[in-house]
Amino acid sequence: MPERVDEARELADGLSLQDRTDSSLLRRLRRGDGDAATTLYVRYARRLLALTRAESSSEVRRQVEAEDIVQSVFLSFFRKAAHGMYDVPEGEELWNLLLVITINKIRAKGNYFRAARRDVRRNVPGEFPEFEPAMSDSDEAALGELQLVIGELLAALPPKSAEIVEMRIAGHMVAEIARATRRSLRTVERTLQDFRKRLSDQLSEEA
Repeated sequence: MPERVDEARELADGLSLQDRTDSSLLRRLRRGDGDAATTLYVRYARRLLALTRAESSSEVRRQVEAEDIVQSVFLSFFRKAAHGMYDVPEGEELWNLLLVITINKIRAKGNYFRAARRDVRRNVPGEFPEFEPAMSDSDEAALGELQLVIGELLAALPPKSAEIVEMRIAGHMVAEIARATRRSLRTVERTLQDFRKRLSDQLSEEA
């Protein structure tokens, strides 16, 4: 009942997805709302990327891109959140949870590469055995598919629209994007909404 009250209040206030709380977006995610997933990604991707770069050892940085670790974090989070494994109290953020998942991913990568050094036959850059703990085969396939879908959608957009979406994914605020691209706030928001819908529709078709 409290969840319905919170959602009714947000609806009455006319809040966009970008303005909704993490708790509200998480509830929408559980109901299969792809826009909620995209909004959470945009909200935290930039911070997690900075965290990954800061916390990764030089060895991990040489062997794997920080962006790939962040994508893996979101894939793990979205998959488990969709099955009700995570929750966040109203008014609080998902940051601490995502931080822990990210640190665990980084540590797993570091442990793997340290183990690989003890077996020269396995220490081939870019090759990961099936038991690699940080990302399963299904995660790798899903990551590749997600990156392919996003890339194809971006390639199909007009250059200015693609720039708007890429800036938002990088963590820039809507007002910043409007200033940088010399577009109105309404145009930027409409472009982002259209892209989220296209991404959601495309992922639904692929499922």
